[in-house]
Amino acid sequence: MRSLLNTAALVAAVIAFGTGPALAADVHGKAEPGKRHITIAAVEPKGGTTVDKEPYPEQALPAGGGYILKKPNPQGRWEVSTYRFMPSQIIVNQGDDVTLEYVGINGDVHPGVIEGYNVGFVVKRGQVTIVNFKADKAGVFRILCNAHHPTMHGELIVLPKS
Repeated sequence: MRSLLNTAALVAAVIAFGTGPALAADVHGKAEPGKRHITIAAVEPKGGTTVDKEPYPEQALPAGGGYILKKPNPQGRWEVSTYRFMPSQIIVNQGDDVTLEYVGINGDVHPGVIEGYNVGFVVKRGQVTIVNFKADKAGVFRILCNAHHPTMHGELIVLPKS
């Protein structure tokens, strides 16, 4: 029963805080030593309203492909969206064998790189892209989508061996 409660608590935490750091663990909350498998979604959160409820923003969003602000249509509806990796923060241990499983949900293509590891990848909508590497360098490394700056980025945090 305790294992079931721990699993339920883990699932509830993932649902409630799904955009926070990802720590690879099995369904019982215990990570397999030396191996990390983390699923990351390439998504485009959106929001919208009509000008009669909320005025269209006067100030432009920062330049780059990461933000999209659509002007009001003939009915007065406008939308805003941004591209994101979710989760955006990955935490592993130095020496771990890491598998990142990127799932393309929104956006046709996301060419990416993990800086410092020189690991490149391309995520496409409707496909799974697997990225495997050994976390042999401790530190904080940027994960970037080269098409959707400045919003579609993340961090690979490699904790040093103790």
